[in-house]
Amino acid sequence: MLKSICIYCGSSTGAAEAYADAMRQLARKMIDENIALVYGGGKVGLMGILADEMLRLGGEVTGIIPKNLMEKELAHEELTRLYIVRDMHERKAMMADLADGFIAAPGGIGTMEELFETLAWSQLGLHEKPIGIYNVNNYYDCLIELVSHFAKEGFVREKYTESLLIENDPGTLLDRLRTAAAPREKPARTTGRFLI
Repeated sequence: MLKSICIYCGSSTGAAEAYADAMRQLARKMIDENIALVYGGGKVGLMGILADEMLRLGGEVTGIIPKNLMEKELAHEELTRLYIVRDMHERKAMMADLADGFIAAPGGIGTMEELFETLAWSQLGLHEKPIGIYNVNNYYDCLIELVSHFAKEGFVREKYTESLLIENDPGTLLDRLRTAAAPREKPARTTGRFLI
């Protein structure tokens, strides 16, 4: 079930207006599909644009922000819920707990760090939630090539590179996340006696 998505994205708007437009499109698709937003709680950059559009359309938005960023007045204080946590580690853990899936939209070093940590947690079996990349303006092409290189060189298993759901259309990306998040039927257990 895909009721909420954690979205990692920039605290800047980027060089092209297409990034802001793409975040508004994603917000509209999430509203259409009754999916709540979980994000870093900021009011600036793509983060703020996404949250503002979700709220404008009547969506549910949960932000998680560290105390030091709250003190710098970077928090969006008009959210459905805003949690203030001690540090970035607690923030990322809480975002992961509250979400049914993840999307990395365009962003900088912080967004990359969040994406890779989420991938690492998946690789370690700490979660089985789907991870998507919103490849606006082919923003992530170089990163996708790098991750493929990791696999070719034997440092990442192919199944982890193949599990990344990469799309430039928000509706298609949400559909793929929903399909990946659907509960899978477990094979029936056989009954019988075990002889010792």
